[in-house]
Amino acid sequence: MAAREGVYFVSDVHLGLRTADPQEREERFLAFLKGIPCEDTLALYLLGDIWDFWYEYRDVVPRIGMRVVARLVSLMEAGVQVYFCPGNHDIWTFSFFESLGMKRISQPHYVSIGGKVFCLGHGDTLGGCPRTYAFMLKVFRCRAIQRLFSTLHPWLAFRFGLGWSKSNRRSHKPYEFRGEQEPLYRFCTGRAAIQKADYYVFGHFHCRVDMPLPDGSRLYVLKDWMDGGMPHGYFNGSSFYLRSSL
Repeated sequence: MAAREGVYFVSDVHLGLRTADPQEREERFLAFLKGIPCEDTLALYLLGDIWDFWYEYRDVVPRIGMRVVARLVSLMEAGVQVYFCPGNHDIWTFSFFESLGMKRISQPHYVSIGGKVFCLGHGDTLGGCPRTYAFMLKVFRCRAIQRLFSTLHPWLAFRFGLGWSKSNRRSHKPYEFRGEQEPLYRFCTGRAAIQKADYYVFGHFHCRVDMPLPDGSRLYVLKDWMDGGMPHGYFNGSSFYLRSSL
């Protein structure tokens, strides 16, 4: 049997986001997962915001995207390792994914694959972020606030979370990656002297980025799934590619 070498990277699917056609986006992501050749695939990395809003109660998990969860379980049963890094929209993942066999990672996550070193994460906060954003994340991660939020009935909690996300997206223009002016770029070039990586792969910015770094490594940002296609990263055991279809 040939060795498994293929590794897939995906982010910012935003399952459940009530813009465009949420059902079509979920079907497209399911088609992507079903198209992954299990016999050749070593791992799948979910780099944040796969769900537009995710909140786990002690005894309740979201019903949105349950077919996606089922497919991820099928991939793991077929021998594919599935890793997930929470984003700013699916930050409230506590233990459910781990109970299914997925492996949680925190950014920046360094891993050697096929002799290449990868630095992975969602991409937000690396290299710095606006104070308002940092404060928002601090609030989201506060255990006292999480316990208070858990007192809400799930019907109310999810309507609040999804509604807030939708209104927030409407109020922001599409992001334009600023290249060398980005904190993420400065993070990659600053960390290279301490812990060098061949590939830096992130999500969060909703735009496709493929740019060289001064030390010969490359910075990649994965495109979101809002505009069709199946945007993802793929490593074949020797080279990394940004792709829009399987």
